[in-house]
Amino acid sequence: MTLNEVVVPGARDVRGSLDEPEAPTDTVVVACPPHPQFDGNRGDNRLVALADYLTEHGVACLRFDYGDWDEGYGEREDARNALRWARERYDSVGIFGFSFGGAIATLAGVDETADAIALLAPASRLTTELDAAAALDDVDVPLKVLYGTRDDTADWKPLVERAKELGFETEEFSADHFFIGQEAKVAGRLGEFLVERL
Repeated sequence: MTLNEVVVPGARDVRGSLDEPEAPTDTVVVACPPHPQFDGNRGDNRLVALADYLTEHGVACLRFDYGDWDEGYGEREDARNALRWARERYDSVGIFGFSFGGAIATLAGVDETADAIALLAPASRLTTELDAAAALDDVDVPLKVLYGTRDDTADWKPLVERAKELGFETEEFSADHFFIGQEAKVAGRLGEFLVERL
């Protein structure tokens, strides 16, 4: 695996790490970290585990840090810009998000038409306007949600319920919000989904 530093173009200061497999690839997944006000960043264990899985299976992964806190709005734009950056360089682009990043990934994935969306313990809504559960109605690409049945940190239920109603793939784990000790297993389940659909 090769690791390259990336500056994501845009009005905000957004830095990322591009994990690349040994062989050249035309496929990438943009990974959105959890809440930046609670130390969410591109080095999050769940994002790193997913990047490891993807690169082992021939897919690149762009993990990025959000710019300065902006109530979710600037963070959504950061993810949109990351998707635009990826789309200029790769033929197939997926998006992944954990927790707060799950809501961001859903919203940005709809706006910039990601080719597949994978969510881990996603927040259902950040603000009245930033409603990820409602945004699922506009998703027309493969989407999978993985969540922990003992998660009392994120408000994931509305999004999971809507995903089920719309026929998207969902999977539950006996876990809390953080999937401690299960990062590789969770990354494998979502990574497999992404690799197969990109």
